[in-house]
Amino acid sequence: MRYVIFGGSGFVGAELINELSDEQRKQAIVLDVVPPIGDIKYERQDIRKDITFKFNPDDIVIQLAANQYHHKVPRKNRQEFFENVNTKGTENILKKMEADGAKNMVFFSTDMVYGTPQYLPVDTKHPKNPFGYYGKSKMKAEAICQNYRDKGMNITIFRPRMIIGKGRLGILIKLFKLMELNLPVPMIGSGNNCYQMISVNDCAQAILKAIEKGIPNKEYNLGSYNPPKVKDLLKNVAKQNNSKSIIVPTPGKLVKMCLKILGALGLEIMYKEQYMIADENYLIDISETEEDLNWHPRFDDTSMLKAAFDEYKRSK
Repeated sequence: MRYVIFGGSGFVGAELINELSDEQRKQAIVLDVVPPIGDIKYERQDIRKDITFKFNPDDIVIQLAANQYHHKVPRKNRQEFFENVNTKGTENILKKMEADGAKNMVFFSTDMVYGTPQYLPVDTKHPKNPFGYYGKSKMKAEAICQNYRDKGMNITIFRPRMIIGKGRLGILIKLFKLMELNLPVPMIGSGNNCYQMISVNDCAQAILKAIEKGIPNKEYNLGSYNPPKVKDLLKNVAKQNNSKSIIVPTPGKLVKMCLKILGALGLEIMYKEQYMIADENYLIDISETEEDLNWHPRFDDTSMLKAAFDEYKRSK
């Protein structure tokens, strides 16, 4: 049995490789457009094109390759940017797996498929209504996965909250810069809502648990336990880092309207999928993940954000 990791040079992929045992690492191969760091087998594959890799029937395929939001996301053809990798790329992998007789995949989707929460906590049966191209591309990929499940494949789908960990700071850089300079930190809204996160390490552990359980044909949420209110979370992180920044509430609807207008003018400070639910209470239900996979999150939101701040300071 081999572990075939698409996107193994990425954020979650790199952590997964770190979590593999020595024996598992010997049986692993990374397929990506960028070589991974470390001593592991690698073959270049661009999933936007036809897959040339030859699968074995007992391979465990882990699909982590994705286009996500970052500062280089194009304004034009944004839908195509996401769908080429997230949707069509996943379909290309499944098509080649089917041709080669491979049946087992772990696919990383996103909680953004849900859109605005209609009830709490958000379970995996929650209606899917994403409001951005990234979430829509993952929702379409999930539908493709279901088609291949109907053909006899086993596909575990994970829907993680905002993933935090070493190697990815993203939008947090703006937050940490304000704290470092002791400047006021504006929130979107009052900050009385909870905004759940998940550690990259807990994501890697979930993949390994799904493999142990034989790749269940189900969807699973990934998130932390009992996230604090946003204002308390930010206050604690500022205090732990000796920042004199004050946390400032704002009119959430007005701020989101301004961000939308700025985005339309080509001055995107945040992407729509980042700010639309920033002032919403957002808590996903992880009970099914815990019960089925014997998986439990080990990191809380405060420690995750503190570790991210430490990483920010080291990266400078």
